Amino acid sequence: MCLLTMASRTPQEIILNLSEADNRFLGALAENYVAQHFAAREISLLFWRSDSKSGGQAEIDFVLQKGSDVIPVEVKAGERISSRSLSVFVKKYSPLYSVRISGKNFGFENGIKSVPLYAAFCI
Repeated sequence: MCLLTMASRTPQEIILNLSEADNRFLGALAENYVAQHFAAREISLLFWRSDSKSGGQAEIDFVLQKGSDVIPVEVKAGERISSRSLSVFVKKYSPLYSVRISGKNFGFENGIKSVPLYAAFCI
């Protein structure tokens, strides 16, 4: 709750899914929300950052290990889901699939499993 207080936001504002244009803190809050769910399930909070020499910075919010496989997890606060970072990671490491947690509904397309923010606990 401390992050919400620092951002001067209420839980109701997050539940109502304010647009990113209305709330510059929404991305950080969404990532924190997912991190709390992962931590509660004792999932390691690992991330990935590209080498800046490779043509710009790319970051993946969470990297999960499933057996010998690595699964990138990208968190998006709203329904805008484009992610250059996820494309960079997939091109470099060819994971079995990726996970995108966002304001969109469940789905699977182009090797990306979509999970709505409210269902982050399902991962």
